[in-house]
This record gives sequence, structure tokens and C-alpha cells, in this order.
Amino acid sequence: MDNSKQVKHLYARAGFGIDYSLLQEQRNWSAKKAVKKIIKDSEQVTPIRAVTENMDLNPIKDPTEEQRKALQEKRNQQEKALNNAWMQQMSNSSAQLREKMTLFWHNHFACNIGNYYYQQQLNNIQRTHALGNFKTLLTAVSQSPAMLQFLNNQQNYKGHPNENFARELMELFTLGRGHYTEQDIKESARAFTGWAYNGKTGDFAFRPNNHDEKSKSFMGKTENFCGEDIINIILNNKQTAKYISTKLYRYLVNEVPDEAHINEMADVFYSADYEIKPLLEHVFTADWFYEDKNVGNLIKSPVELLVDLNRRFYISYQNPDVLIQFQRTLGQVLFRPPNVAGWPGGRNWIDSSSLMYRIKIPSTILNAGLIDFAGKASPEDEAYLASQRKQQLNVIKRVQAQPDWNKFLEGIPLKIPHEQVAQYLLEPALNARIIAEVNQAPDIKAMVIQVVSTPEYQLC
Repeated sequence: MDNSKQVKHLYARAGFGIDYSLLQEQRNWSAKKAVKKIIKDSEQVTPIRAVTENMDLNPIKDPTEEQRKALQEKRNQQEKALNNAWMQQMSNSSAQLREKMTLFWHNHFACNIGNYYYQQQLNNIQRTHALGNFKTLLTAVSQSPAMLQFLNNQQNYKGHPNENFARELMELFTLGRGHYTEQDIKESARAFTGWAYNGKTGDFAFRPNNHDEKSKSFMGKTENFCGEDIINIILNNKQTAKYISTKLYRYLVNEVPDEAHINEMADVFYSADYEIKPLLEHVFTADWFYEDKNVGNLIKSPVELLVDLNRRFYISYQNPDVLIQFQRTLGQVLFRPPNVAGWPGGRNWIDSSSLMYRIKIPSTILNAGLIDFAGKASPEDEAYLASQRKQQLNVIKRVQAQPDWNKFLEGIPLKIPHEQVAQYLLEPALNARIIAEVNQAPDIKAMVIQVVSTPEYQLC
């Protein structure tokens, strides 16, 4: 029984794609067996350690202009190092599912602060618990210096509650809008007073003197609640399981939610006490996950597109800054979400100009690897850059990217029909236009470049 279509779909969603030889090896596997393997491969947690210095722990008093510039340059280098380290990890790790889910949690718990040591720490929290328990993950994220700083819980004191964290905890992290009241926000903010981190060590520190110990009324219950109590009450509400299941369904299955399937997922998640692995196993082994309407229908995020190319063609970049330039151009820079709600995703990734860039990028990387980021721009490019980025990309960069064509072609049997290779590269079924193009291509390399430069390659 040839199951290659299902296996390919599984790896496109649970990871960043599958190489041809592995697909051949697993083509007769059942979905259950392939899912077991992809989970087993992701058991290992490899933290990122690109940023070694927490610059906030050694502040310079009244820095000079020169010192300020030097500090900013250091932060810029830390940001580049962190971004590049994660791009490399996603591109090379065999723990595909763990990295794919870390990317999900990175957007779910969106955070944008200038301390890259704390950003790295938060990323490693999300990686460590990516396939573990949601309550453990939520608590660790809520107590991380990055999130305490980003959502102002450092400024949440008894008598002067700051409601920012309490609001986002319910609106974006757990229940979703409409499932709590303004009063619930006010009361839970009081429960989180005293949650802070130590500015001298960077560790979480509960400050009892700042904590409001009076009675709070939250979601119909009245007690002297602390932050952990609020998290427990929120998780006891099944709406949280439904909210997370809906977001995961849109990330892994289909942009258009299916109420019955999401309710199924929420039941599994809630019954498993918010263990993430059983929920993913349920999705990846469900018959509906493999239905035609759920295959090749999601738009790859810019990061998924770049990682997919890196993994498939074993690309090395002489200038890693280029990967950040690509992310900027396509509208998704890791560690720089647009706001607390993260990137909206789905169809929002594409407009007429970004599609043009997306279609150019694969051939740019694979075919000599040269592009002018801010050189001779066409009027559409100019308008796009001006309106979408509000500034021209200020440095002309040359892409020095080296795909390993030999390694890519090694995995593909000789004399295999072009159509078969094209179908391996694309998630949607081949259409007449693509079939005509691939059959006219002079050789496999030219054909592959044509295929990855189609709009269909933007889908997974």
C-alpha cells in the first residue's frame, strides 16, 4: 500500500518537509507508525545558546553617545546571532516536530523586547515544553523575565495593579476574547501583583510585599487568590482547551475551523490534563487530517518557506544576515512579532507584492544566489516597500547562498520522470500548467527551479 502522499503531508505539517529518500523508506508505513517516528525523533531538547551575556545585568551609568552606540551594536549582534541560531536549528534538526511547535508557541506567546538573553531564555522555555504540558508551559512563560517585562508585570503592585498581563493571559494565551469580563481582568491583575524578576540576577522572584493579599472575585469564585490560582481556574474552564485547539487546527490542518474536529481535539486535550503530545497524536492520526481539502491548502509562513528550502537543498549562507533580510522583506522576523497578538498568518502572509518576492526568492537562492535587496526596484517594488515597510531596505546586500545540488540529486533516483519529482516537491496536486512546464524543462535542475518558483510551492 503506497502511503507516500499521507507521509509527505504529515511531514509538511508536523515538520518542515521530508527528503526524497526518507519518503521512499516510509512510503508503506501507516500514519500511526510515521507519527510515532516523528514524535520519537523530537524527544531530544537542544536549547539554543547563541547569546551568552545578559547586558541588562551590567548597566553603564550615564553612558556617553559612543558607549550608547557600542551597546546598541552589541544588541544588534546578539539579535542576529539568536535569529541565525534558530534558523539553523530549524533547518538542520531531526527534532522537526519540536521546532515546528516551538515556532507555534513563539507566535502564541508573542514577545518583542530588546534583551536577547531573555528572548533566548523564553524561546528555550517554549522548546523545552513544546510537546509537554500546557499548564507547565504557560506558568513558565508567565514567570519568564521576557514576558514579565513585555507585559509590564514588573509594574504590577498592590494598590496600583497593572492589568496588561492579566488581560493578555485571558485574551491571547488561554480563553480568547469574550470569555471573561473586565472585572475578571481587574481582579486577576491583583492576584498577579508581586510576580516579578530580580533585575540583578534575572531570575523570577515573587515579592510578597508587593502582593495584594485581600480577597478577589474571579470567574464566580471569591478567595485570596494568587497567580497560580488564577491559572488553575482558567485551565479548569474547557474554553481554554477549545481556544488552543482552534489555533492549532488553523496552524496544522486548515485555516477554516471545523467545529466538530475542534471539539474532538478539545475533548482529548482537556481529558489529558493539557498534555500536548496526545493532542498532536490525535490530529496526526485522524482520518480527516488526510482528507484532500486539508492537503496543500495552508500558506507557508516566510520562516517555514525559508526553512523548507534550507532543509530540502542543504543551503549554506556565507552571509547569514541575508536570512534576516529575507525575513524582513517577507514580513516575519523571528523575535520581532508586530505586536502582542503575534503574526496573523494564513492569507495575511500574501499580497500581490509579497507573492512576487516569495516567488523570486527560491530561484534567487538556487540559481547563482544573487539579488539586489534595495537596488533597481520596479515601481511596484517601490510602492510595496514604501507602504509595507515605510522605508527602503537601507543596505544593498548580495545573497551568497550555496545549495548542495549534488546532495539533493543523490537522493533522487536516475531517470525518474520529471512529473514524479515535481509532485514530491509540491503539496497540491499537479495541474496542467505545471505538468506542461516540467515536461519541457531541459534537465532536472532547471525543472526543480521552475517548480519551486510557482505559486503552488508557497502552499504546504
